[in-house]
Amino acid sequence: MANNYVFMTDSDSDLPFSFAEERNIPVVKMPYTLDDVEYLDDNGKTGQEKILFKRMREGSVPITSLLPTAAYLEYFEPILKENDLLFVAFSSNMSNTIQNVFEAREELLKKYPERKFKVVDTLSISAPMTLLLKKSHDLYLTGVSMEEVENWIMDNRLKSHAWLTVEDLVYLKRGGRITSTSAFFGSMLDIKPILTLGKSGKIEPEGKVQGRKKALRTLVERTVENIDNPEDQEIIILHGDCLDQAEMLKNMLVFQLPEANNITIQMIGPVIGSHCGPGTLAICFMGKERPI
Repeated sequence: MANNYVFMTDSDSDLPFSFAEERNIPVVKMPYTLDDVEYLDDNGKTGQEKILFKRMREGSVPITSLLPTAAYLEYFEPILKENDLLFVAFSSNMSNTIQNVFEAREELLKKYPERKFKVVDTLSISAPMTLLLKKSHDLYLTGVSMEEVENWIMDNRLKSHAWLTVEDLVYLKRGGRITSTSAFFGSMLDIKPILTLGKSGKIEPEGKVQGRKKALRTLVERTVENIDNPEDQEIIILHGDCLDQAEMLKNMLVFQLPEANNITIQMIGPVIGSHCGPGTLAICFMGKERPI
C-alpha cells in the first residue's frame, strides 16, 4: 500500500546501509572529523568504521560535530516539495543537533504550509534505534498513517535497550563521562564500566566490575533480566572492531538464552565509535522499560 509521506532517519542509528538501500529509506549522514579530515557517516557502505578504530588505536582522536541547519534544509526540502515527511531522529539528549532539525522544519513549513512534517525523538541511538526503525518501517510499509508510526515509536522507544562496556577508559574520560583520576585508577585495577541506555536517552553508568570476562557476563545477565520474547526478535551485538570477542559474547548469550534464534553482529558506526572507542561491546534488544 502506498504512503503519502516519506520515512527518513539519520546515520546515528547505525542502520545498515544495505537495509536502508533495500527499503529506500533516506538517511541523513552525520559528520565526524578524523586526522583533520571531515567525513560523513555512510552506515557501513565503505567500511569507514574499521579505519576509524584502527586510527584510534594508533592515537588519533576523532571529533564529532553538529550537522548545521543548512545541511538539514538540503536533505529535507527536496522531499517536502513532493511529500509529507516523518523524520525519525536519534536521541535529543545526546546532542543539540535536533535543535537544527527543528529550525529547518520551522523554516520549511513556512515555505510549504500545506505539508506535514513530524520529527520523532527516539531517545535511542545506534542499534537500539535500528531495532525501532526496522519495526516501525515494517509498520510504515503496511500503509498506516504518519501518526500511527509516530505513536508506535513513542510507545516503544523506552523498550529499546543497549547494555555495553568499553575496553579502554580513556575514551570515557575524553567524553567527560569519568574523571582523569577515575580513568587512571580504573585502568590500574582493570575496572570495566557497565553502561546502559537510560530513560532520558543518555548513556548512563549502571555499575562496574573487575575484568573483561566479568563485564561480558554482566552484559548477558542484564539482557536476560530485561529482554522480552527473545525467540521473536532480532538481538544485535555491537562491537568496536573486536569481532572475536563479539562472537564470544554471542556464544555466552546463546548459552543463557537458547531460544534466541536471530542474533546479528555488526560494527559500531564511526560517529558513535568516536565516543566509545575500539573494543566496545554491547548487546541491544527490545524488552521491558529501561530500568534507569
